Amino acid sequence: MPYIQESSYPKPTLLNRNSHFSTIYPSKFKQYPIPNYTREKITTADGDFLNLDWRKQSNKEKLVILFHGLEGDSKRTYLNSCSDYFYERGYSILAWNHRSCGGEMNATCRLYHHGSIDDVDCVVQKALKDGYKEIVLLGYSMGGAIILNYLGAYAIDKRIKCGIIFSAPLSLTSCSDTLKKGFNKVYFKNFERTLVPKFKEKAKQFPGQLNEEMLDKIKSFDEIDEYYTAPLHGYSSKDDYYEKASPLTVIHQIKTPCLIVNAQNDPFLGEKCFPVEMFRQHKFCTFEMPKFGGHCGFPLKNNKYSWAEIRAHQFVESISK
Repeated sequence: MPYIQESSYPKPTLLNRNSHFSTIYPSKFKQYPIPNYTREKITTADGDFLNLDWRKQSNKEKLVILFHGLEGDSKRTYLNSCSDYFYERGYSILAWNHRSCGGEMNATCRLYHHGSIDDVDCVVQKALKDGYKEIVLLGYSMGGAIILNYLGAYAIDKRIKCGIIFSAPLSLTSCSDTLKKGFNKVYFKNFERTLVPKFKEKAKQFPGQLNEEMLDKIKSFDEIDEYYTAPLHGYSSKDDYYEKASPLTVIHQIKTPCLIVNAQNDPFLGEKCFPVEMFRQHKFCTFEMPKFGGHCGFPLKNNKYSWAEIRAHQFVESISK
């Protein structure tokens, strides 16, 4: 499982070589139909719920579980095309929504974060209980980080064949710092637009449990994670959260085959998200670092699919041989 120096991602068009264009256009402007999912609501151990969106084949041979990123949901464009690509090749699809995502506020005094691996296990155990024989965990950005944290912390069932991760924030501190710079601040503003209303709604659900004074003073992820993410989820501070929820802390413990792809021009990722030397020595993780691709983009010229799902399927097939 080597560090791949020469990525198979073909050189994109001149416009798509721009990190911001290849990040924003596929996310905000690319038109891709939403798959016909069937929703199932399951109960978590703490009395909350998760919404799962299914596309089931007639058999239970192969399943891909899709993980969306921060403030996404099961119907994000990058998941829709990935869902189609694998479904057309015989895989059942489970695209699940993190707590508070997918159009419905959750019931407990917590949301989700990069270390929410208890929810991952809840979803995985549901799939195993349903009888699927081969399961692939495939995630983007925060969703990918959660996969890595899960694989590094839990005893993994042998039916979990591999993890595939695109645009992984391996160091949360590094990413938080990167999103404070220049044009990158636009991305934080996009997340702030939906996160702050969620905190306000949660404050109404649980009066006195959240720091309401800071809700209109948020200027970066530092405030979000110091005053909301950390205290809501059992961390002593944002620094405690950044350290413990960063996949870098557990990657050395992963013993499940993984493909991790981080584009060199990803505007979300800091320098510590490219630990090449660590991956050179890893027995189970393949690290691929294409020159272009942006964040969760990887567009292809004249192709309804992105390179991400094509590369993901290629890796899954190589593991199965």
